[in-house]
Amino acid sequence: MDKKEIYRFLDEKNISYEVTEHKAVYNMAELNEIDMPYPDADAKNIFIRDDRHEAYYMITVKGDKRADLKAFRRANGTRALSFASESELKDILDLIPGSVTPLGLLNDKEKKVRLYLDKELSDGAGIIGVHPNDNTATVWLKVNDLVEIIREHGSEVHITDIAGRI
Repeated sequence: MDKKEIYRFLDEKNISYEVTEHKAVYNMAELNEIDMPYPDADAKNIFIRDDRHEAYYMITVKGDKRADLKAFRRANGTRALSFASESELKDILDLIPGSVTPLGLLNDKEKKVRLYLDKELSDGAGIIGVHPNDNTATVWLKVNDLVEIIREHGSEVHITDIAGRI
């Protein structure tokens, strides 16, 4: 799904959301230069894999947090982890670098990727800001709605404490 298809999908599901259009951003530093309506709800996403290229994970944390991959590995009993390649990102999630988002799991036909969402994102207003499979916009929606559509797609979702803060 591309950006327009994501909006259409959310509309069809009757999911309430807001969109902030912006210049293309490739990291949190660039996103922080943009005036966002819910800065505390910005999400940072990383797409990783194990050393055998068999298990894939998306880790989603608040924008001011970093994911400690060693702690994640210990907590979840995974093999050694590293960032997935650009070709894996394209082949599995149909995304390009800079546009990594949990909504990309809707493109995961084989449901290979497990989403690990930091429970801190559920605190407070329970709103999350993620790219709509394109890094020129941020979609603001309820965390519960995001989790529900990813689970309905058939992908695993884990809401957990993810260690690390910048």
